[in-house]
Amino acid sequence: MADLEQAGFVNRGGKGSHRNFLHPLGVRVTLSGQAGADARHYQEKEVRQKILLTRP
Repeated sequence: MADLEQAGFVNRGGKGSHRNFLHPLGVRVTLSGQAGADARHYQEKEVRQKILLTRP
């Protein structure tokens, strides 16, 4: 979550344990799991890919 916020994504909230992040360029990412828990490997991969999409 910290990496997404540092890259300019905004936490738009979510339902239950899901959090939706939106970048001003329109890139969206949804993460599941508790806020203090470690991200799953597939989530880490998706976050890296989405951050790369927002770089010029």
